[in-house]
Amino acid sequence: MRPLIAAIALGSFLQTNTAMAEGPVVVELFTSQGCSSCPPADAFLHGLAGRDDVIALALHVDYWDYIGWADIFANPAYTARQHAYARAANATTVYTPQMVINGQDHVIGSRPVQVMEQLQYHQQQELPVDVTITRRAGDVQIQAAAKRSGDYVVQLVRYTPEQTVAIKRGENAGKKISYSHIVYDWQVVGQWDGVRAFELDVEAPGDEPVVVIVQEARNGPIVGAAQLR
Repeated sequence: MRPLIAAIALGSFLQTNTAMAEGPVVVELFTSQGCSSCPPADAFLHGLAGRDDVIALALHVDYWDYIGWADIFANPAYTARQHAYARAANATTVYTPQMVINGQDHVIGSRPVQVMEQLQYHQQQELPVDVTITRRAGDVQIQAAAKRSGDYVVQLVRYTPEQTVAIKRGENAGKKISYSHIVYDWQVVGQWDGVRAFELDVEAPGDEPVVVIVQEARNGPIVGAAQLR
């Protein structure tokens, strides 16, 4: 797709009122400061990050660090998460920029039309888990209710809303790139069968955003999510 056409399509999507599911759509972008193909996807995620019906998360992987620039946001745990998604999908490789939408659909992150099609599809699906989160002092209270039982993993995610980095070496040397919704902490806080309501208070100091994701075990579909910006 030509850049101008892609920009027009993205603008149209961001202004469209789409029928919403009962929870936001989670978009995980696997990216790297050392990847020359990633800046367009990073910019696209920035646009998605402003939507209330999307939880946009940038997970920086470390397997591009060897080419001359160590990504300052990279975490091997995010590389492991991407590989786990690949195994769940019976894929033989991982790549950047990759977007995983609601834990199910894998799309090249620099192809906005394909990403938008998947977003619109997921926005029309009913999620089986309702998630509510509230702040209380330095804690976050998580409440979830499921329409069906299952083998669920409850995860708490923290991210930095935005940070600009001057990249001095590697494929993006000389560029100054602004990154959005940079994940710096991802932890499993509970296992849940969905039979009874889930309630848990988790320590989450500070005022940076908090996301809670309920996902089927072994990197299955995301079945419910909520965020506090």
